[in-house]
Amino acid sequence: MFTHAIVRRPGENFVSGLTSYRGDPPDYAKALAQHEAYCRALERCGLQLSVLDPDLDHPDSTFVEDAAVLTRHSAILTRPGAPSRRGEVAAIRPAIEQFFASVHEITAPGTLDGGDICQAGNHFFIGISRRTNEVGARQLAAFLSAAGYTSSFVDVRETGGILHLKSGIAWLGDGKLLVAEELATRDEFRGYSILRVAREETYAANCIRVNDSLLIPAGYPVAEQSLKALGLPIVPLEVSEFRKMDGGLSCLSLRF
Repeated sequence: MFTHAIVRRPGENFVSGLTSYRGDPPDYAKALAQHEAYCRALERCGLQLSVLDPDLDHPDSTFVEDAAVLTRHSAILTRPGAPSRRGEVAAIRPAIEQFFASVHEITAPGTLDGGDICQAGNHFFIGISRRTNEVGARQLAAFLSAAGYTSSFVDVRETGGILHLKSGIAWLGDGKLLVAEELATRDEFRGYSILRVAREETYAANCIRVNDSLLIPAGYPVAEQSLKALGLPIVPLEVSEFRKMDGGLSCLSLRF
């Protein structure tokens, strides 16, 4: 059960962050409203929030998930694959140290984004992506092993439309994974109960189970209908402005 979350409000220069999107830029006022609704949803799930001020030195810093990996035992500060984002780690460190006495770090030449890490019970899937390299993945695996966790690597570098591993998978609990069609047949997920997300709704694969609720991106009716079969309360949330910056629901908080 999660009891806390760390979030950071988007700054006015949010639109200057990294993105592969080529349409209209995000609407800042709408992004703030969507972020606020996200925070209220986390609170309704029973979480106490640490809400950090915008970090104008780092336009992408509202995506706090990429800066750390949190376990029951410790925090692992990452080393983002995009050089422009590496300062986000030092900026969020004080907030993390308020809750974790044991803090580790990914070091050069390793790179690792938190969005590439999916915890499934006591096992961690570690994505090898354009942002997370094998050196960083091995460093994280060693930290996790020392804490009693298992891990495995999932290479998504050649999977179209998948920036981070969690762009395409989500842990639903009870042995179940929500997996985008592009990744659904991967051997790494054998042994799990797989709920597939159709290619036209790939973005819906990035959802988060928060205690007894499932937060999902709004606007994906087929995926939403499938998820209702789990018997969990479904909470659709608008994240259109964050999608324009290659972000999603999981990116916007560190939950522990």
